[in-house]
Amino acid sequence: MARGFVLPLLVLSGLWGASYLFIKVALDELEPAAMMALRLLLASSILAGVLIAQVGWRKAVADVRDTGRHAFVLGVLNGALPFWLIAWGEKHIDSGIASIANATVPIFVALLAIRLRPSERSTGLRLVGVLLGFAGVAVLVGLDPKGGWWVVAGTLAVVLSSISYARGNLYAQDHFARTAPLVISTSTTLAGAVVLLPFGLAQLPADAPSWKTLGSVAALGIGATAIGSFLLYRMIKAYGSARAALVTYLLPAFALFYGAVFLDEGVPASAVLGLTLILAGVALGSGVFRLGRRREPIPASPQP
Repeated sequence: MARGFVLPLLVLSGLWGASYLFIKVALDELEPAAMMALRLLLASSILAGVLIAQVGWRKAVADVRDTGRHAFVLGVLNGALPFWLIAWGEKHIDSGIASIANATVPIFVALLAIRLRPSERSTGLRLVGVLLGFAGVAVLVGLDPKGGWWVVAGTLAVVLSSISYARGNLYAQDHFARTAPLVISTSTTLAGAVVLLPFGLAQLPADAPSWKTLGSVAALGIGATAIGSFLLYRMIKAYGSARAALVTYLLPAFALFYGAVFLDEGVPASAVLGLTLILAGVALGSGVFRLGRRREPIPASPQP
């Protein structure tokens, strides 16, 4: 089972880690809303096609319709809003820094649980983990960041996307526990595309994007969103959400590697320290040491 788990984990980490690279490349010619609207339209078309092929178009339409307003809410929390925030943030920060800031999702899940999951409040080691995570964000942002306060704004935008993902995680546990993973991915991706489409149309460039830009958007839609979602939920079904969540630890390493090799981005000491604190916070704040005695949640897909 270990071999069967490690390969998809590495593939998923590689796909999602590359997302930050492709976002950075596409930003040369596309505004964030236009880029992410195209990404979601492409991904939703693929996922809908797969769903129809599996269950037939009548049942596929019925299944998506049955998700109702909950799919719309999750499509915003787990798609349209965080996608746009990450892309906007990367206008001002390196792709590797964005990946580190986005690794805070489990920490915000633990923090939001104080109000939304009283039985899972952060105490003891979990509280220490939350505090470590915030310390990591503080180090990442810095008191006098290189590049000015736009760097602070860009980093905080990605942190806000983590809060949105975390809320989506908890929302999915409340409303999609009995829904097939492919139906969740299809309906929420469609909803996110509908929400972003008007803003994307308003930000379309005057000239047609280059093949390099279109290829980057295709990689985001096909690889990170369509294939990534399918792979994540398949891993959850086969190995459990606790193991699937290990992607949180590997994703920043892939993103930093891609940024350094393909974009000539540096890896400052503050990024390394911030990443160390955030991942330590994730390990403690998400209750990873007690997962063997806890019922595993059904997480939303925190794809970058």
